[in-house]
Amino acid sequence: MKGCFTALMTPFKNGAIDYASFEKLIASQIEAGIDGIVPCGTTGESPTLSHQEHNQVVEFTITQVKNNFNGAVKVIAGTGSNATQESLNLSRHAAKCGADGLLVVSPYYNKPSQEGLFHHYKSIIEAVSCEIVIYNIPGRTSVNIDIETFKRLATLKNFNTVKEATGSIDFASKLINAVPTLDVISGNDSLNLPMASIGGVGCISVLSNLFPKEVKNLFSLYNSGHISEATSLHHKLLPLTEALFIETNPVPVKTAAVMMKLLATAEVRLPLVQPSQTVSKRIAAELERLAELK
Repeated sequence: MKGCFTALMTPFKNGAIDYASFEKLIASQIEAGIDGIVPCGTTGESPTLSHQEHNQVVEFTITQVKNNFNGAVKVIAGTGSNATQESLNLSRHAAKCGADGLLVVSPYYNKPSQEGLFHHYKSIIEAVSCEIVIYNIPGRTSVNIDIETFKRLATLKNFNTVKEATGSIDFASKLINAVPTLDVISGNDSLNLPMASIGGVGCISVLSNLFPKEVKNLFSLYNSGHISEATSLHHKLLPLTEALFIETNPVPVKTAAVMMKLLATAEVRLPLVQPSQTVSKRIAAELERLAELK
């Protein structure tokens, strides 16, 4: 699966999901020309959504895209869990609703072995007919998926994409070289351009909640041979990208979204809290610097 996808924020208002803001966010992404959207990922605060809310957000996203935009973009629903059965339930529901693909983060907290990871993903891949995007982010899960495990999984139908978020260009390069049948997409906005340079074919982006056109344009410029322009855009976006991860995602990006009038509130659910004034000021300064891009 190739292209630039936005890891959507889940807007909240007074503790509940703010579907009016969510509808506007989806519309703004599609109108900006993004290739796809990802509800209920890390940026969507999936760990603090109830199962009912999770399913409702996925259904709402798919319905908006199909009914209001004639299926203009792909919907890749986040369906990961540290319990295989729970991930299966979420995955089957999203597939039944018409998701184009599923983003399945590796199990967190319980630290499965490589054999456990293989069977976890095998169970999900074999249970649904839509494409599976495996999300490797050891900084949040505490377990890295080994290249040998990816080789085994790559033999299974419906899996050919990895969201690579180890933060290691070395690992990403080795993975692309070792399993050339896989589409490897960037899961770290600061590494989007470096990933493209080693064979990455897109991204699932936090930054594109704010600057979808620019994130997509970075890849378009690089892929069309305009390397210096892509590099210049990368350097323009990098300070804001860094500011969005000073505190835990999605706290900073929601703060930025309110400043840009993309969301009504920057509300997050505990245990996440609002950013410090220092972080808010830095975000505001970076947005002011980038005002020329809007």
